[in-house]
Amino acid sequence: MAVRIELRENWVLRADDPAEVPVEIGPAGIPATVPGCVHTDLMAANLIPDPYQGRNETELGWIGRTQWSYTTTFDATALAEAERIDLECAGLDTVATVFLNGTEVGQSRNMHRSYRFDLRRALRDGTNELRVEFASPYSYATALRDKLGDRPNAYPEPFQFIRKMACNFGWDWGPTLVTSGIWRPIHVHAWHTARLAQVVPLITVARTHDGSLEGRVLVRVEVERSEHGEDTELVVRVRIADREQSIAVPAGVCRTELEVTVPDPDLWWPRGYGDQPLYDLRVGLAAHGEELDTWQRRIGFRTVELDTGVDEDGRRFTIVVNGVPVLVKGANWIPDDCFVSRVGRDRYAARIDQAVAANMNLLRVWGGGRYESEDFYELCDERGILVWQDFLFACAAYPEEPPITEEVEAEAREVVARLAPYPSLVLWNGNNENIWGYWDWGWKEELAGRSWGEGYYLELLPRIVAEVDPTRPYWPGSPYSGVPDIHPNDPRYASIHIWDVWNEVDYTAYRNYRPRFVAEFGFQAPPTYATLRSALPGEELRPDSPGMLHHQKAVDGNGKLARGLAPHFGNPADFDDWHYLTQVNQARAITLGIEHFRAQWPRCTGSVVWQLNDCWPVTSWSAVDGEGRRKPLWYALRAVYAERLATVQPDGDGLVLVVANDSNREWTGTAHLARRALDGTVLAAADAPFTVPARGAVRVPLPAEVARPGDATRELITADTGARRAYWFFAEDREIAYPAPEYDTRVVPRGADLCVTVTARSLLRDLSLFADRLDPGAEADDMLVTLLPGESHTFTVRGGAHLDPAQVVQPPVLRTVNDALRAAQDSIPV
Repeated sequence: MAVRIELRENWVLRADDPAEVPVEIGPAGIPATVPGCVHTDLMAANLIPDPYQGRNETELGWIGRTQWSYTTTFDATALAEAERIDLECAGLDTVATVFLNGTEVGQSRNMHRSYRFDLRRALRDGTNELRVEFASPYSYATALRDKLGDRPNAYPEPFQFIRKMACNFGWDWGPTLVTSGIWRPIHVHAWHTARLAQVVPLITVARTHDGSLEGRVLVRVEVERSEHGEDTELVVRVRIADREQSIAVPAGVCRTELEVTVPDPDLWWPRGYGDQPLYDLRVGLAAHGEELDTWQRRIGFRTVELDTGVDEDGRRFTIVVNGVPVLVKGANWIPDDCFVSRVGRDRYAARIDQAVAANMNLLRVWGGGRYESEDFYELCDERGILVWQDFLFACAAYPEEPPITEEVEAEAREVVARLAPYPSLVLWNGNNENIWGYWDWGWKEELAGRSWGEGYYLELLPRIVAEVDPTRPYWPGSPYSGVPDIHPNDPRYASIHIWDVWNEVDYTAYRNYRPRFVAEFGFQAPPTYATLRSALPGEELRPDSPGMLHHQKAVDGNGKLARGLAPHFGNPADFDDWHYLTQVNQARAITLGIEHFRAQWPRCTGSVVWQLNDCWPVTSWSAVDGEGRRKPLWYALRAVYAERLATVQPDGDGLVLVVANDSNREWTGTAHLARRALDGTVLAAADAPFTVPARGAVRVPLPAEVARPGDATRELITADTGARRAYWFFAEDREIAYPAPEYDTRVVPRGADLCVTVTARSLLRDLSLFADRLDPGAEADDMLVTLLPGESHTFTVRGGAHLDPAQVVQPPVLRTVNDALRAAQDSIPV
């Protein structure tokens, strides 16, 4: 059997050009952690400050312009009898040359690939020194840019000239922290005869002649043979669901495949559509009765299609699982940390569980980041979260010449094979916004005929997916209309991105769209207070303070926040009101958009909000901030992505109640509609029975006496259906004659938690409890609760039993729009 030794210990980091390094590392170097990167090692040695705090990022640009080396030793005595001894590098970031005992054994040029190097010609008995030298990513990328010719992108960085995580070079939500290092595990692998070089299970489901289901697992296997193994007959054994099958691999042959069938398998479904049964799949390689190598994964049986057929409204974009069209309720996923080795299974689980708790069923792994680890996809499998996976091309024109082309093909072949087992992965997408950029961002003129990536998206990548894993659909890009002569961001055709909202127009403009599928749209807000305090220690918190502005990476981001806030809330009185109201405004914007999109089902088949998470503490479009805390947007998403949704929508000159049912069961009920004064008095009322089929939506017109206000500034509509109450306010918040907030409170500890009951004596709009202002570890279970006079709501504050009850029920901890707007009436802009 093979021996695999992980090299985790005794690593030393050195700067190979120390004269250019502004910190004292010394010739002996500093201890290094593998997996890891230069930044985290320098932080651990107290040589650099935390890049996420204050404006420290600006002082650390030299790291990405420096050559570094990692060195360790290992004992090869136990490996002396092995026929082959390889170095397995799961991830080198990025431009590396590997030396064993001073002899070069291999090179890497791609963070997104793994590498295997034969060590035999340089290996010694006893102690061996392994050295991995990393060239400056900037030097490599700029040299290749100079050679191939510059190409346009969204940021003034050379990220498309190196196969590395693009957002390392900065984005409109992320810092510029250009890393180097051994970011995934590295092993010495000693083996003999043969090993499993690649296993690709192609999982399908079919109907048999008698109508029953049959799961089929076609296992494609590639083996690598040692010199002594060339003449050996091998045996590949596959086992799944108590069924086992084997096939002989004749001498000299390195590829085979065999199919195992599983009768009547339990189907894997997205969450909300069914269960997620998983089956253990094991592949073994043997010779002469000895097992040489094994490969194991869990798989699921399901079918997936992407319906992009043309209809009278344009082109559909519908994910269909097991024959059922899925209403996608999703979010975009970016790398959860700039230093990706810090993201382990527990952190993935925490973030994915936040998506699940927000009623999401899809995460889109965005193309400017990385292919995530096995943990990510396994957890999505277990929780029923669909994965839309971008190939790693974003917001840039990419060269199609060597050496980039060869790297792209090798990377794509490896990752498509690696991710084939995971049933959660339902779509491969060629790029993020590059086709759109070619159309609209002035690229054609600047490129002057140079390549820009079109051949990847329309030829190379679909060919690789079809060859390596034809069980999954591929789409050339997002946005993309499906044909080259229709604008890629035409709302009538396939997936679109909506960015004029946020950048240019008020968020009510979402209602102007009638899309087929919205793959990106978003609105900004600052992170939670505790996260700001952690990232900006000792700094006065103001929207325009130096630290706040540094943690706002969007062009004119604060200006857009202010312009987006003013029509709805005017000018906040102080920082606390600004912080609260911008977060409310973000939640309002996205709620309005998603309710509008859901109201168009099945014409519009999904929304994927930008974005679920952050990689550091920053003002951004995220629902969960850079320290993992939930912003008010997260609570709004939980409500608007609920299985059952009621929403009041404008309809011509009137209003309509849309009752949406994303469940397997028919929903029958009565909508109790009321036009009310702000004190809760019913001014007009009507009852409307409704029946919504499974996976359906119905529209219930509101009678004129309910839909037309007497005084728009002093009235609202409520719609009670059995789902979360729907509200309609006739005027913008800044115009509404809100009463001063009046309420009674009751605060009771319960174990480690704190129960806070608020009973309204006046209308309370968007009542929220920000427990992190008192304790960074405390968090309320709900936000953005609107109460009529006489109604109550109980918040449970996790870990809040020790909090001061008097502080918990006062601003700025307990907030309403009422109090923030009343304070702003005589304010000036902050």
